[in-house]
Amino acid sequence: MGQLDSANAVPERVNRTVLKLAAPSWAELLLGQLTSMADLMMVGNLGAWAIAGVGLSTQPKFLMMAVMIALNTGTTALVSRFRGAGEQEAARRATRQALLLNLGAGIVCAVGGYFATPSLIDFMGPEDAFARNAGISYLQIQMLGLPTIAVTSAISAALRGAGNTRAAMLYNLLANGVNLVGNYLLIEGRWGFPRMEVAGASLATVIGQGVAMLAAIAILLRGKNYVFLRWGDSWSPDHEIILRLTRVGLPSMLEQFVIRTGFIAYAKVVATLGTDMLATHQICMSVLALSFVNGEAFGIASAALMGQSLGAKRPDHALAYAKAARRMGMAGSVLIGILFFFSGKSIIWLYNGDAEIIRMGGEIFRIMAFIMPFQGSAIIVSGALRGAGDTRATTVIMLATVLVVRPLSAALFVFAIPLELMGAWISVLIDQILRSVLTLLRLNRGHWKTIKV
Repeated sequence: MGQLDSANAVPERVNRTVLKLAAPSWAELLLGQLTSMADLMMVGNLGAWAIAGVGLSTQPKFLMMAVMIALNTGTTALVSRFRGAGEQEAARRATRQALLLNLGAGIVCAVGGYFATPSLIDFMGPEDAFARNAGISYLQIQMLGLPTIAVTSAISAALRGAGNTRAAMLYNLLANGVNLVGNYLLIEGRWGFPRMEVAGASLATVIGQGVAMLAAIAILLRGKNYVFLRWGDSWSPDHEIILRLTRVGLPSMLEQFVIRTGFIAYAKVVATLGTDMLATHQICMSVLALSFVNGEAFGIASAALMGQSLGAKRPDHALAYAKAARRMGMAGSVLIGILFFFSGKSIIWLYNGDAEIIRMGGEIFRIMAFIMPFQGSAIIVSGALRGAGDTRATTVIMLATVLVVRPLSAALFVFAIPLELMGAWISVLIDQILRSVLTLLRLNRGHWKTIKV
């Protein structure tokens, strides 16, 4: 309850509380995304086909993870409510149920996704046979690692809901280190290890995820967190907790399917432009994901603090936290946008030295600069709404923007006008502007204050 007691609607204290939770998440997400970027840079040495192949696998993987992401939204919302109300045993029960549900979903998705991988990659519409084969190789290994992601992400969601964002930072930092070492050894084959190319990058990622899972379980078993595991705890299904998790999680699951379906439709439009443009697009998306770090870190903080405040019956504190998180997060997004505007070509060069890819990427980075503030606002406010349990609203907003506006506008600007890859990124800008406006309107209307979780 320390975070809530210190709020008192005093701006300085509110800001400090938000930063206390956001800073570890920011560090964790930044290091994770830098590792992902390093993955792509190392793969990029193999050629544009390798970058394109990894890019083909991204959205199908996240589509298979939709159930787990949804359950974790419910876990954070429910644990934070219990934390705010001082109900520790209920928070621990919710953590155990989330672990069971996530592990089950991870196993099912891993088996189904492994065998569906060739069809999923073909559905993305690759024009290059090398890129297709690389995508299949990369994605099948990623699918086998889904159960480890399921367990780790459930633990992270529970810890964040309880106000502990530092633990996830520590075990994900360990995973990133393992991943980078694995990349060095397995992509090109060093120190006697086999040259596995794209498959090696994927395997290194999965090994790192396994290490993170073991470390996360060890942290819970130590018993020093608000939510912890103890030998002898009951793991029987708790129907009340499961119902409450799914009440928030089901709309979030629909939201995830909407997001991934929209992103796949958008990616299919880009895939028709050829291997070089697809590789350029994937590089830009990789760097854009780095900019998510800022919004997601403050979104995690606002979600946890919204839930805790509402659990303590203080919606005024909840709104103060959400606004403070948005204000600080958008300031960071503006700074990132300035960096992108002036340094785009230099960043692209780190991935691939092809002159045409650098030229196209530099143009895209200037559009990305304008995307930054709107994207930051949308991510942070959506996090706050999910923390309050208002997942239906975020689902409807995603349905309108990601499933309808982005792919349709992309098709319009890519084919009808045509602006090719530039047009695809103009559609992202339109999507983010609309999403930021709709989420902020929803927050200000205050419907989330009366939602039961």
